[in-house]
Amino acid sequence: MVTSCFYVVQPNFQQHTDTATPSFHLPLNPINRRYFNVRTAIVIQQTRTWLKTVVIDHTICPFAKREYDRNSIRYCVSDTIDTAECLTSLIEACQHLDTDPDYETTLVILAEGFKDFDDFLTLIDIAEKLLIKQGYEGIYQLASFHPDYSFANAPRNDPANYTNRSPYPMLHILREASIEAILKNHPNPENIPERNIAYTRQLGISAVQKLLADCFKPDAS
Repeated sequence: MVTSCFYVVQPNFQQHTDTATPSFHLPLNPINRRYFNVRTAIVIQQTRTWLKTVVIDHTICPFAKREYDRNSIRYCVSDTIDTAECLTSLIEACQHLDTDPDYETTLVILAEGFKDFDDFLTLIDIAEKLLIKQGYEGIYQLASFHPDYSFANAPRNDPANYTNRSPYPMLHILREASIEAILKNHPNPENIPERNIAYTRQLGISAVQKLLADCFKPDAS
């Protein structure tokens, strides 16, 4: 069960308790529509490859495999470069999770926009404030990934940065109740970041760079 979403939208935020949902319009001619359908499928496949070959196979997130195998991850691809449109996509994704328990989590994949990491950090700051404003505090938690992700005070070529580097900028929406339940049953969850830092540094910069680059290979799976 893979859901892909292509958004060309006007900002239309609703409180998540409201039954109204934003309207989404696709002003595409048939040729452009076919292009975006193909492009969306490629972006989702590259993202799934990253999840499998990097995040899961190298145990960067020990909780990802269950949801990947259950097909409970929703993939939404947006080509917007506009902050307001991106935020609309984020809220729509939250509203979908409100009403669809089959999906445990959602990845909003920004296929074209926010390639500059500083711009992406600004987006994350605004997005987190918007979730609170929309009444989602304590309901959803936002994580983030980016091709140029760098931790504060870390050199840009530190392999540890690759624990949060991804093929595209991504907003990851997680159900907070699910996170709390999982962490209760996981021994020493606070050690996961330290383990990942040590592990990626042991792999070395060339190896982690190759892992990410291989996600773009046509035959990657």
